[in-house]
Amino acid sequence: MKYFSMFSGIGTGEKGIEQAFSHQGQREQSRTQWQHERNDVHIESINAPICVGFCEIDRHAEAIYRYHYPGHRNYGDATRIVPNELPDFDLLIGGFPCQAFSIAGKRLGFEDTRGTLFFEIARILRERRPSHFLLENVAGLLSHDDGNTFRTIVSTLIEIGYDLEWTVINSEDHGVPQNRERVFIIGNIRGTSRPEIFPIRNNNREDNAKVQLHDRQQPIVTGK
Repeated sequence: MKYFSMFSGIGTGEKGIEQAFSHQGQREQSRTQWQHERNDVHIESINAPICVGFCEIDRHAEAIYRYHYPGHRNYGDATRIVPNELPDFDLLIGGFPCQAFSIAGKRLGFEDTRGTLFFEIARILRERRPSHFLLENVAGLLSHDDGNTFRTIVSTLIEIGYDLEWTVINSEDHGVPQNRERVFIIGNIRGTSRPEIFPIRNNNREDNAKVQLHDRQQPIVTGK
C-alpha cells in the first residue's frame, strides 16, 4: 500500500500505519507458522506500506517528523501542491487543521483560512482518486454551525465519488489516560467493497463496554 499524508504534523498518522502493519505482520507470521506446522499452503508475507510524500509547513513539527522519517519527501504548502506531480498512491490520510472548528477557538469554520484547507484535501482526492482516505478532526466539527460545516464536508466527498462512514473515538476508551475525542472519516471509492470499520473494538471487554457506551457511530453514506 502506498499512501500520501497531508497536514502531517509530527507524523502521528504515519506512526499509526506503522503500528497497524506491525500488528498485522505479527498475526501473519503466527498464522504462517501454524500452517507450516500443519503442512498447509504457505501465506505470502505482506509488504510494508510506503509513504510517497507528506505536506507540513510548521518548521518545528517538520523537524520532529524528519527525525523519525528522514526519507519522506515534504511537498510543503498544501495549497501549492500540483496533484498530477504526486506519485501514485492508494490511501490519503490527513488531520486537516482543527483550530477553526475547536470549541477552544473562535469557531470561525470556513471563514477561517485554516478551515478552508479541507478543500485542498478534496482537490487532491478529486484529481487523483485514491482507493481510500482517512481523515481526522476535533469532535466539534460535527456541531459547528449547527452541523452545516460537516454536511458540507460529507456532501463534497460524496460528490467526488466516495462512500463514507465516520465515528467519534475517545482516546480514553483505548488505553490512553486522556479524554480526547476526535472524529474520524473513512472513504472508499464508490463501487468498491466497503467493509464496515466502525466501531473499533479491541480484546479488552471493559474497554469495549466503554466504547459501546460512548459510541457515536454513523451509518455508511453513499452517493446513491
